[in-house]
Amino acid sequence: MNQIAQALAQELKQPLQYVENVIALLDEGNTIPFIARYRKESHGSMDDTTLRTLSDRLNYLRNLAARKEEVKNAIANQEKLTDELSLAIDNAKTLAEVEDLYRPYKQKRRTRATMAKEKGLEPLAQQIFDQTERCPLATMAEPFVDPEKGVETVEDALAGANDIIAEWIADDAAIRKELRELTMKKGSLRTVAQTEEDSVYRLYYDFTQNLAKLAGHQILAINRGEKEEFLKVSVELDREWALGLIWNRIVSGKGNSTTFVRTESSVFVQTAAEDGFDRLLWPSLEREIRNMLTETACEGAIAMFALNLRPLLMQPTVKGHVTMGLDPGYAHGCKVAVIDGTGKVLDTAVVYPTYGQRQKAEAITKLSGMVRRHKVEHIAIGNGTASRETEQMAVEMIRQLDSGVAYMIVNEAGASVYSASKLAAEEFPEYDVNLRSAVSIARRMQDPLAELVKIDPKAIGVGQYQHDMPQKRLDETLSGVVEDCVNAVGVDVNTASASLLGRVSGLNATTAKNIVKYREENGVFTARKQLLKVPKLGPKAFEQSAGFLRVPESKSVLDNTGVHPESYAAAEKLLELCGYTLKDVAKGEIGMLEQKVKLMGAEKLAAQIGIGVPTLNDVVKELMKPGRDVRDDLPAPILRTDVLDIKDLAAGMVLSGTVRNVVDFGVFVDIGVHQDGLVHISQVCNKFIKHPSEMVSVGDIVKVVVLDVDEKKHRISLSMKQVPKESK
Repeated sequence: MNQIAQALAQELKQPLQYVENVIALLDEGNTIPFIARYRKESHGSMDDTTLRTLSDRLNYLRNLAARKEEVKNAIANQEKLTDELSLAIDNAKTLAEVEDLYRPYKQKRRTRATMAKEKGLEPLAQQIFDQTERCPLATMAEPFVDPEKGVETVEDALAGANDIIAEWIADDAAIRKELRELTMKKGSLRTVAQTEEDSVYRLYYDFTQNLAKLAGHQILAINRGEKEEFLKVSVELDREWALGLIWNRIVSGKGNSTTFVRTESSVFVQTAAEDGFDRLLWPSLEREIRNMLTETACEGAIAMFALNLRPLLMQPTVKGHVTMGLDPGYAHGCKVAVIDGTGKVLDTAVVYPTYGQRQKAEAITKLSGMVRRHKVEHIAIGNGTASRETEQMAVEMIRQLDSGVAYMIVNEAGASVYSASKLAAEEFPEYDVNLRSAVSIARRMQDPLAELVKIDPKAIGVGQYQHDMPQKRLDETLSGVVEDCVNAVGVDVNTASASLLGRVSGLNATTAKNIVKYREENGVFTARKQLLKVPKLGPKAFEQSAGFLRVPESKSVLDNTGVHPESYAAAEKLLELCGYTLKDVAKGEIGMLEQKVKLMGAEKLAAQIGIGVPTLNDVVKELMKPGRDVRDDLPAPILRTDVLDIKDLAAGMVLSGTVRNVVDFGVFVDIGVHQDGLVHISQVCNKFIKHPSEMVSVGDIVKVVVLDVDEKKHRISLSMKQVPKESK
């Protein structure tokens, strides 16, 4: 354990004691959000991302250690484990190195080499491989001729020896490691077309790139093109370099190379090495390298997905407003749902604005009536099929109403998946599947996080090639992001859905449903400690979840803050020392608290109260703004009252837009046109960046200038770096 902790401390550049503390906390069953928020003194205030990285690497290193023991035991059972080999296995840094060392001892299917060994030719192979005998090969092979064993001639014996030596070389861990490193530095990936048919993979119909320079999105695109049989892919390396490396290790490295004399044995070994490279080693290594490239690309794509998902979930809310959700469509019409400021459904309808001018006018009349009747303030329009026509209809209606109603285009990715789910059926049994999606779209505008947690994160649409990812790994990563976001915001225990509650630290689907059932049967919660009465929600689950659950109806204001119950006494002591009470907190009359803490000295005050400085700082922040939503500090989303058409765009126009997706090659921005524009990575800023995420995140409001518009291909090229200074 200590070795693993030391490795993690070095890798993450964190003090060893903090790493050991986190490992202990994880082993005790504490969640990442709980550790991140309420155990800061134990880990030096690492953020949740660092803690998740530590947890992932801890699992990897533990699995690596377990595999090392398995391999050593397997080799020991063959009575072939030497001290040198055991040390090499212990010192291996990766699973690939361990498997290389195990390869010569692993049970194999019958190969040409194993059949040669069965014929008793291994001593001959060893004799030749040693390259110390000066006698002719035929003389060395003669004693091994045995027709009863299937070795009819000297040539048969030498052929068998060749097969054995070829396999030895192909299985040599040091050779494989050196050759793998050489290939990653000097090798390239080559793709050629398998068809003359045009496709999205045409960029790779004749493509070569150094492995070290390949971008993750290129690897994933090439993999998909190969799978769909548009591309033929190969890893290429100068064969002479590779053979020179092998030859240097197995021949020139024996003794003093300056006095080395080529013998019949050394020539034989060289030939066997070439055979082993071409037939065994290179095909195996090529598969390994392709897998390594794919794994690295997938990890990068998953990380990018997670990076995009976080700001999408943490988008600012538009709460407290009656909202109309429009789910556009052609065949089944435009589905409509009106919800109140808390998300409760007030009205639903279906209109058909795309069927003709008469139907469009009827739709505007009907929707206008709903807007007036329910005093609708905002309209959320899904960005799917028929979105453009629906947006134009909404703009016409807004002009006619002239009542201050504004609209926003909402990313509807995953809405149809949710509306057809068992969860949606339980939530809205009285509504048609299509109407449920309209409700979801309206709620996404009001509180994106609360609604998006109901959907599989992969379906939210802020990644690339998500269906090509290792699904378990992708799910774990994205679920971690959702969990972190939910707990960063906090959850109202009296209004949250079971889906939202299930993402709270320490809770699961069962305890979340039990909370909902308890409040339905017993009325709203009036204190955090009341959660302990919920079936299957024991002391450990309460400890992990309580700080993230808000109870606005509680008599104690602390129950509506991020202050953990274990710190209530400390919070009250702090207030007392600073001359305040909980009533002052509830009234918002503690404006000087931060200044008083500074004057009294945070360290001195923390010691007096019996908590750490990080916890003290967090308590102060929570007391200053009880019930606060961290999303309220973000820039408000763009609400529109007019619509732009791609035909209205012209080069040089400066517009405001919302970042919808960030990918390896650029940024997609919603500028109020049906089609998102692309800011290529070269147009993001005036300095060199490796990735657009260094400058922007999903949900950011940005200024862009139009560079080019291609109406036929529906492509809009934008720039962020060329925006005139006076427009910024």
